[in-house]
Formats: sequence, C-alpha cells, structure tokens
Amino acid sequence: MKLGKLPPELLEKLLGQVDIRDPRVLLGPRIGEDAALIDYGERILVAKTDPITFATDLIGWYVVQVNANDVACAGAQPRWFMATLLLPQAYTAAEVTDLFRQLTDACSSLGVTLVGGHSEVTRGLEQPIIVGCMLGEVEKGKEVNTSGAREGDSIVVTKGISLEGCALLARERPQELRAAGVDQPSIERAAEFLFTPGISVVRDARIACSAAEVHSLHDPTEGGLATGLQEVAKAAQVGMVIEEKSIPIVPECRAICDALGLNPLGLLASGCLVIALPRQETPKLLSALTGEGIRAWEIGEVTEAGRGVLLRDRQGLKPMPTFERDELARYLEA
Repeated sequence: MKLGKLPPELLEKLLGQVDIRDPRVLLGPRIGEDAALIDYGERILVAKTDPITFATDLIGWYVVQVNANDVACAGAQPRWFMATLLLPQAYTAAEVTDLFRQLTDACSSLGVTLVGGHSEVTRGLEQPIIVGCMLGEVEKGKEVNTSGAREGDSIVVTKGISLEGCALLARERPQELRAAGVDQPSIERAAEFLFTPGISVVRDARIACSAAEVHSLHDPTEGGLATGLQEVAKAAQVGMVIEEKSIPIVPECRAICDALGLNPLGLLASGCLVIALPRQETPKLLSALTGEGIRAWEIGEVTEAGRGVLLRDRQGLKPMPTFERDELARYLEA
C-alpha cells in the first residue's frame, strides 16, 4: 500500500463494520469526523488519537498540537493527554529527555495535563514514532461536528494552506530546497511556520465558537485543504464551490511548492482551520479573528450535494483536485 492514509473507500468499508451498542457514544468513527463524542451527563467527553510519522524534528511538541486541534474542532477544550513513544535502538537518553520536555512544554502551553502513556525501544525503527491520545470536554449542546455544514453556509479558512507541509520540508529537507532554488531566508521563515503563524487551531476554534454561530469546524491535515474540504462535504452530504483566487497561500509556501512540483492544495495543512457558518455570521467571525491577530478569508460556499466539491478558476468551474495521498508522502517516496 502507498504511504499515508488508507484509501477512503477501504476505510469507509471498515468503519461500516463497527457496531456501537453503548448509547453514551454520541459520535463514533466516521469519514470526516476526527474525534469521538461520549455522553458524560451535562458535559461531553471528546476523544482523539493521532500519530506523528512524517516528522522527526520536534515530534513531542508536534503530537500534542495535532491531537489538540481535532478536539478543538469539536468545540471542546483539550484537557488531558496520553502518549505512546516507540523509539529506535539508536536513540540516546539525551534525545529521550528532550522529547519528553517537548511533550510537557506543549501540554503546558495549551493548559493540558499529561496523564500517562507508554514508552519503549522498538526493534526495526529508523526514526521515533509517537501516538497521542487527547481528551477534552464541552458543554452538552455546544459540541460541533464536521457533518454540521449546511447548504448556503459560507466557508472560511484561517492563516493559510500548506503551512505544515512546508514547515516540515524546511526543517527536514533544507538542502533539497536550496538545490531546487528556494532562497535561504524563505526556508528559515517556512521552518518557523510551526510556531508563527502556527499549526495549532485551538485558539482559532475557541474564537470562532465564541464569536459566531458555527456549523462545522475541520482541521485539514493529510491531503491538504482539498482533502479536508472533501471530508467536510462527505460528512455533511453537501457540495461546495471554492474560489481559487481566495485561497490563501503565503509566498514561502508558493515558492517551496513550485520548486518541488507540489500542489499546495494537497499538502499537509494543519494550522488552517476550515469553518462553515451561516453567511450572515461571516463578517462577525472575520472581525473577531482579525481582532485577535488571526488572518482569515472567505473562500467559498456550501451547495447542494449533487454538485460535488468544485473549484472556480479563471476558466470556470471544475472538480476540486483529489489526492490519493498527501503531496509530502508522494515527494518523499519519489
């Protein structure tokens, strides 16, 4: 099989075999939904697990962020974190100590408590792998599902697309970027995208839920913005029309993608929160985000399901590109 996520049709078939009999499970595994919801009386427990497999730099910090993002996209506050650390035999005590510090620093920055996990040195690994599990909570009635997008909604995104993928390339493959013609200052700025504007959407989601009536939140990761939009559309059984000219791509990401022959629409995109909300709420949302220093753009609208996800460019409407795997995985495998 190819690197990256399982093929959607296979995953959908597997998830269709899951028999949930516990009535307290409000939301189980579904395509497009990245966290489970469990009834805890007046509050809902939100549970998420995600690994870090592409990155080798700052993976302890990284695994906390990506798991917290999906909990925040359920409208919840991330609270408790567990981590499973699988380490190669070549790893040193100093490296393990640094990795653990990354975990605790990242948790502290988000107000999250590290409550447990597991660690071991594992045969056959060339690089460390961390699997995280984030738990959070939200008041009942205030939870947000990816499937909540409705026909007529506006689609807003924050920060910009492909930030995560470009940051990883700048950190992991700077020499290849230089050889491809990307200048050193651009590489250095891209490497800092993990922090500025940042791949966390916890704050973005909190502001959005406080400022406006939000129908859907989604954190596009593997497969980039294009795959994230497809996931929202499938979960909500809607279509979309996206304006290509409105999609924010920062200059450094454009330079890196052009140099390596990558499509930014299909490149790892954590940090770009996708928000679906009533059109009349959009000015209020944009104002709130901008007021907190988070750039945001309206990029399209939700339409009826039969139209699919469409991209409007200079030539008119066409189907949104699809990606069997993330552009980063394609590049690394090549």
